[in-house]
Amino acid sequence: MTDPVIRALGPSDAHLFDTLPDPLGARTVHARTTHRPEWKRVALRDGRVVARGAWWGGPDDRTPLNINWFDVAEGEEDAGSALLRTAPHRVELELNLPAGWREDPVTRAAGAARLRAARAAGYEVLVERYMYRWTPECGLPKRPGRLTFAAEPDDAVFFEALRRVHAVTLDAHALRAVEEGGLDQAAQEELDFFHWCPSPREWWQVAYAPDGDLAGLHVPAHNPAGPCVGFIGVLPEHRGRGYAYDLLAECTHFLAERGAAFIAGATDQGNTPMAANFTKAGYPVVRERVNLVPGRPD
Repeated sequence: MTDPVIRALGPSDAHLFDTLPDPLGARTVHARTTHRPEWKRVALRDGRVVARGAWWGGPDDRTPLNINWFDVAEGEEDAGSALLRTAPHRVELELNLPAGWREDPVTRAAGAARLRAARAAGYEVLVERYMYRWTPECGLPKRPGRLTFAAEPDDAVFFEALRRVHAVTLDAHALRAVEEGGLDQAAQEELDFFHWCPSPREWWQVAYAPDGDLAGLHVPAHNPAGPCVGFIGVLPEHRGRGYAYDLLAECTHFLAERGAAFIAGATDQGNTPMAANFTKAGYPVVRERVNLVPGRPD
């Protein structure tokens, strides 16, 4: 067997990316995603594509933020591993999978092969997540009416609230940021994401409890693919009252009132309280995602 040839694609040969079978339904996932041809890479063996990866970033990003499409042909895990290992950008890998993918033999085998290839390339699983998609057919969640919502123009208020939210969190990305650089890094990464989204800054909202104390925040947003729940956070001292649902309900109404035909959301599978809130608010699970990160040097 000849060694695979790994190459980046360009506008003239971008069609090669689409020649690999798609057992995990990635084409449907990325129907609204714009991938730059020069950020796509393939591994070819005897002229046939046996692995592919699409690095992705927003329209103004100069370097990719993640890999959100990675496939290997059956029996070609080594080629997939080489594709990732030799790439110029070592960024987070998002492996998008059907909901309940482990329950079907075909998707289970396909997902496991991609995970093995990524691990062989030095990637480590950070977290598995549920991906949600609300549509008007789901119905608007009931607003409990317990919290008072307001726009807050001062980033410093959000920064401090985010520090407090992440002081006690189940979110794997936030925990990793805290481990790397403390609560300041975790809060700053969230703020950077909010500003990166093309939606208006004035959409960000804080929420006050009946006694007037700051209880949490929510960020209705648009990412490049469309409307999304940008962030839901309850301050630790106000947890145990179900306020995360109140925030999610308000965020859903906010986006729906501005014409959202759908709203995407996500949470870690280990964050069972937030997963329950998405279910209560009428958000069905439409996909699952395994987030992998490049291994840290010894």
